[in-house]
Amino acid sequence: MSGETNSLELTERLKLIESMISEGRRTTTKWGWTFVLWGVAYLVATAWATWGKSWLAWPVTMTAAAVVSSVVASRMSRGQAETTLGRAIGAVWIAMGSSLMVVLICLAVSGRFDGRVFVAIVGAMLATAHATSAMILKWKAQYWCAVVWLAAAVAACFGSDEVVGIAFLGATFLGQIVFGVYAMILESRQRKQSGAVHA
Repeated sequence: MSGETNSLELTERLKLIESMISEGRRTTTKWGWTFVLWGVAYLVATAWATWGKSWLAWPVTMTAAAVVSSVVASRMSRGQAETTLGRAIGAVWIAMGSSLMVVLICLAVSGRFDGRVFVAIVGAMLATAHATSAMILKWKAQYWCAVVWLAAAVAACFGSDEVVGIAFLGATFLGQIVFGVYAMILESRQRKQSGAVHA
């Protein structure tokens, strides 16, 4: 009798864990727009810095993206129940973004900033955040984003300037914009299915 009870209890716990992971993925898909926003911001800053030759490109673009993200996120969060898993995933991304900003600003102020170091750091940190989220959520699509960003970081260490530029632009497109659009499509489908179930 005790063995059956433990087996049922274990089965219920596994179902709870699986439902939490599914809910975590659904919550992440609601934030697909942020991946697109930041991907576009990287492209805008890159273009501005390359063709406009302005040191303001990255600080202005990243600050604007952070403000837009914060404003929209605060509006989205109103009235929404927060889950432990959602807080954990959010904490990973906030910690990564904050650390990234501090390190890159310090490199710029100290005069040690260059394109290779920038891509290596950005690639490694985004790979870490994507991989952490992917491991928590058991989400292969996000795991591949981590692989793409890590490949860009490795390319920055060994490749020519052209290879580094292509690696960064490719990782931005695949690891941010494509993933964000994919998440937005999943979220749209989930809303339609939820609407069909409730109708």
